[in-house]
Amino acid sequence: MLRGNFSIKRQLLLWLLIPQGVLWLAGAFLSYNVAKHYTNMAIDDSLLQTARSIGRQIKPQDNGLIIDFPHALQLLLNDDADERLFYMVSLNSGGVIFSNSDLPTLANHQKPDNQIIFYDANVQDESLRIVSLYFPVEITQQKKWLHVQVGKSTDARNQLSQKILIDIAAPLAILIFVMSFLVWWGINRGLRPLARLQHQIEAHSGQDTTPLQLDNEPEEVGALTSALNHLLSSTNESVARQRRFIADAAHQLRTPLAGLKSQTELAMRETTPEGLSNRLSMVHTSANRSIHLVNQLLTLARSEPDSAKGMPRIALDLAKIIRELTAECVPRALAAGMDLGCDTDISEAPMHGNSALLRELFTNLVENAIKYIPRGCNITVRLSIEGEHYVVEVEDDGAGIPDSDKERVFERFYRREQTGNGCGLGMAIVKEITERHRGNIRLLDAKPHGLIVRVMLPIKSE
Repeated sequence: MLRGNFSIKRQLLLWLLIPQGVLWLAGAFLSYNVAKHYTNMAIDDSLLQTARSIGRQIKPQDNGLIIDFPHALQLLLNDDADERLFYMVSLNSGGVIFSNSDLPTLANHQKPDNQIIFYDANVQDESLRIVSLYFPVEITQQKKWLHVQVGKSTDARNQLSQKILIDIAAPLAILIFVMSFLVWWGINRGLRPLARLQHQIEAHSGQDTTPLQLDNEPEEVGALTSALNHLLSSTNESVARQRRFIADAAHQLRTPLAGLKSQTELAMRETTPEGLSNRLSMVHTSANRSIHLVNQLLTLARSEPDSAKGMPRIALDLAKIIRELTAECVPRALAAGMDLGCDTDISEAPMHGNSALLRELFTNLVENAIKYIPRGCNITVRLSIEGEHYVVEVEDDGAGIPDSDKERVFERFYRREQTGNGCGLGMAIVKEITERHRGNIRLLDAKPHGLIVRVMLPIKSE
């Protein structure tokens, strides 16, 4: 049952392009963060070098500090308007030595030590990246700490990060576009054999069962083509079988119906009661033959492989079927002067199959033996187990069948003898029913003379 439209091409594109897009975003994000990390490292290193340079300009002397901070250096620090530096130098004991801005002190870095701290803060509504470090100095023979803070606006850093992101994302976007186009082109090219196969199937008419042929087809399409060709071959065989069956049935029915018509016309011309009775008896015999032929044809049609899906399979006991049909055929065997017996030690033989067809199979075998062997002969029905199969044998001690005819007796409408009321369908029916139950049938010579019909049926249904 179909669940709406389903496109292999769309599924392939989704499963290939979506992971590419996710990988592109992940790659851009990772590259951006890596670039941002190294950019921050470079900016932080620049702030640290500047802070150390400023710290080296302040030297202790006598009872104070000498600030060697020339005007040229101040201009250099304040020259770049886009990346203006903020700085403040103070003593830990209190008091600002010099600065160009009031920079906040990090709460956890108020105690002097040799640790270098980088932090972000807002000064005058501007986001700054600040480095904080202490230098030890001696003033009036007392150790004090010189606190140097240098900050720079984060705007330049953010702009650089954005520029890096654009520089990374743009080539990746072009790459993903090219890859998407190649994926789309590759999928279209890969699915092209399916399109050619579709065109070939659409070009086939309902009666055209010629095999499909594709040149240089991929392995998967080749397997699909082979499966379709196998289906077409099976359909062709089925159609041919049905046509042959119809032709054979029409041919076989023509003779008894023509004879029935002739006997009826002759009966209509009879003037004496005795003659009319004889003619009606012949009409009755012809009608019985026709009925028997029609029944055999219907049984053969039911046992055709094409009707296998409609064949009901139920759990049954093959041993019970064998014993029952043997008992049913005993009166006919006795009337023909024959001894019919059943030889099996199996109390139960469970399997799955169609009980009506299996009864028809073994009934045909027993009735064929009764019909074609001489009076005074014996017929034995056996049931045994060999491996994974039940084995049913119908053995008689008649004249047997020559090896040249052992395969031909399974052909439809083939009769070795033209006597009797047979129509040549019994063994064909037996073979069809056996094959429909995934079994096999063989004809063997009995010792010292006679025939054994050996039918093997699987115990477990597939």
